[in-house]
Amino acid sequence: MIITANGNEFDTRLEGPEGAPVVTLSHSLCCDLTAWDELAEDLKSDYRVLRYSLRGHGESGSTPGPYDFKMLAADVAGIQDHYGVSRGHFIGLSIGGMIGQEFTLTYPERVESLVISSSLCALPDGAAALWPERIRSVQENGIQEQEDSSMARWFVPEALAKNPTLEARVRKMIRETSVDGYVGCCHAIAGIDMAGRNQAITAPTLVIVGRDDQGTPVSSSELIHSYIKGSELVVVDNASHQLAMEKPEEFNTHMRRHLAANS
Repeated sequence: MIITANGNEFDTRLEGPEGAPVVTLSHSLCCDLTAWDELAEDLKSDYRVLRYSLRGHGESGSTPGPYDFKMLAADVAGIQDHYGVSRGHFIGLSIGGMIGQEFTLTYPERVESLVISSSLCALPDGAAALWPERIRSVQENGIQEQEDSSMARWFVPEALAKNPTLEARVRKMIRETSVDGYVGCCHAIAGIDMAGRNQAITAPTLVIVGRDDQGTPVSSSELIHSYIKGSELVVVDNASHQLAMEKPEEFNTHMRRHLAANS
């Protein structure tokens, strides 16, 4: 369902029984709300699952960048307001996990619990130069420039070898990301400044990461875990960045356990 929130059109989906605890899902760069198909299918019998495509991703509208995390968190608040959601759980992967941290800092009263998957609170050493180059490349050559490199970073090879339909599905999401949406979000990531600020997060928090994640390595999740008091850290073996699609059964088990403990 296309709705208007925070001055932009967003593709959204709300599933699950009325009155059940709400779980909001926020996906990675160059994906859309269908990246959560497996988790949403698993949760929607017991939870009210709200997912959306980021600004400039999937069927959501785009605006020229740069974006920042205050804007991207306000997008979530506006989408929740549209559906009358005032409090619930938040699960974010990659940039979605960065949005989740900012959302929890800005709107702490809305967050029952938080999951930060495959994410950052600060750029890893040596990563600062990557983002201007990715922005330049996509502006000059189009989003397809990111397709092969993203697939190589996001999955361990055997995950795609076992599931060719997954590869086609994810490549389609990358190609359908708008240049404005990609560039705007890249600016937000390049300016990330949550290390230390996220010490103010008091919501029960699960930090989860694939052991073979190249873009948001285990050390980045360890840093988040060190700042958020009482958080839990889970490292998933033989997995890379897109945990919800790469290892759905294991990922979903951790999500259900976390949600059950904090509902």
